[in-house]
Amino acid sequence: MSIRPLNIDPSNCFIAGAWVAPLSGDTLPLINPSDGNTLCEIARGQAADIDAAVVAAEAALSGQWGKATAAERGRILAKIGHAVLQQVDELAKLEAMDVGKPLKQARADVLALARYLEFYGGAADKVHGETIPYLDGYTVYTLREPHGVTGHIIPWNYPMQIIGRSVGAALAMGNACVLKPAEEACLTALAFAEIARKAGLPAGVLNVVPGLGAEAGAALSAHKGVHHISFTGSVGVGKLIQQTAGANVVPVTLELGGKSPQVVFDDANIDAALPFLVNAGIQNAGQTCSASSRILVQRGVYDQVVAAMAARYAELRAGPASADLDIGPLVSVRQKEIVEGFLAKGADLRLAAEGQIVSDAPAEGAYVVPTLFADVPPDHPLAQDEIFGPVQVIIPFEDEAEAIAIANGTDFGLVASCWSENGARQMRMARALRAGQVFINNYGAGGGVELPFGGRGLSGHGREKGFEALYGFSVLKTVAALHH
Repeated sequence: MSIRPLNIDPSNCFIAGAWVAPLSGDTLPLINPSDGNTLCEIARGQAADIDAAVVAAEAALSGQWGKATAAERGRILAKIGHAVLQQVDELAKLEAMDVGKPLKQARADVLALARYLEFYGGAADKVHGETIPYLDGYTVYTLREPHGVTGHIIPWNYPMQIIGRSVGAALAMGNACVLKPAEEACLTALAFAEIARKAGLPAGVLNVVPGLGAEAGAALSAHKGVHHISFTGSVGVGKLIQQTAGANVVPVTLELGGKSPQVVFDDANIDAALPFLVNAGIQNAGQTCSASSRILVQRGVYDQVVAAMAARYAELRAGPASADLDIGPLVSVRQKEIVEGFLAKGADLRLAAEGQIVSDAPAEGAYVVPTLFADVPPDHPLAQDEIFGPVQVIIPFEDEAEAIAIANGTDFGLVASCWSENGARQMRMARALRAGQVFINNYGAGGGVELPFGGRGLSGHGREKGFEALYGFSVLKTVAALHH
């Protein structure tokens, strides 16, 4: 798969509307997780490149972009979204090759990116202030204004989707962005910059600086010219970014890890639940913050659910991204080693089922066998810690109270799901589950861009997606006018 048709040079940064070499001249190898080969060299951006990108963003805010109306911003976003749709196949191939996900999943990510741009393009001129009744002689109203320069540090698992929900919302509100993509998977972020440039986004409004998190990412989160940071990634790095940004008193949106449960009651429609129970755990090889890695099942249907999930797991096949199977490789050998470490901790557990790695998968690829454990104690490391691989655990429970205690019994709080035909129970569970999103008789609701997304506890704070993201990427100003 070639990256040239998209007209990008990954050894460069994208700053002020142009492709420029990193000031150090240094590059990093980008590895194909399907076979272990080097795809290309990417720019190793550092503090000086981040500074140049911030300066370019500030210039854009002082120029055409800062003067653009909300409607004009919306039209540009919609135009970029349309341009993305014109290159679905090429972008999907690029994402699949870079991340390792099957082509069908990568294609869904391209369509999601386009939908985010469509949504935020349409929403840009619909973020309203309000008038506030106040003292006699006063007219009081509120305005929503952009922060200014916003920093976006995105992970390697869903680059395009997270660009859409983060950068898309920030641009809709009139901010100018500096994007630091993950060094493991940055090609579609660079391609997006070129697509946006050709679609008419003014120079400096979006700047992309690849590089290491400890260098480019750290410089971005510490830069005094950045007025808001959006980060999606690990809990440990999120804490560091919040501490660093805190020195400049800069607000931070953190979307971190998860250990999300699906709770299956005796009265659930098991046939309807089964695809969600499995797919929500193995999508993108389990490398999803909102992956459903814990399945809580009431005793009355426990054996039935275990047997049904085990049968599905036995059919799962992992292989190269281009093979378009159920599961691709993990993003890197390092991530593979982390997941294998968790599997070693599960040696004392009941192995319910395993999938297979196809025989022609390259030995150098970062493949892990999809694995299902049953009868897992709620306090076991595999039931408490985020694995970020194609591994799920099934936990039995007796009644509603125990289900709630187990579901809420981790430090995370991102997503949860309840499967039951009892309407009253559905509402009780929706209130009781400690999570930013709760799904009833489904999981993910199709990933709708309209649905506010974010967590509690170690899953982070702030909200992305929907109108809530627009509020997060803006500053509320109150104007009080006294009439003499």
